[in-house]
Amino acid sequence: MKLLYQFGIIMFVTFLGEFLHCLIPLPIPASIYGLLLMLAGLMTKVIKLEQVKIAADFLIEIMPPMFIPAAVGLIVTWSDLKAILVPVLVITCITTVFVMVVTGRTAQAVMHLKENMAAQKMEKQD
Repeated sequence: MKLLYQFGIIMFVTFLGEFLHCLIPLPIPASIYGLLLMLAGLMTKVIKLEQVKIAADFLIEIMPPMFIPAAVGLIVTWSDLKAILVPVLVITCITTVFVMVVTGRTAQAVMHLKENMAAQKMEKQD
């Protein structure tokens, strides 16, 4: 029952993202709106991590099999992809490295920000 409740919260946030996508005329996918709403809810403690953690962990666990249909689709269209394989591989490699660098830098910035906040908190206590 707990898993259904948590999944319901995630689905509600997803629905709100879909609603915002219909409401706001920007070229942003509904899933991004949903992720931003979930982030805002978690940061403001409107949604507590314990309220969605089990369902979120479950969804992350089953994510790899969800890519199987896309992989099968690539196999089916192999004859079309053969002609543009090299550019696709180059673009994939470059964007993968770019995403890794941006993610690493962002994580470092967040860690540095947390350290600074902790240091300021310690200074205020002294």
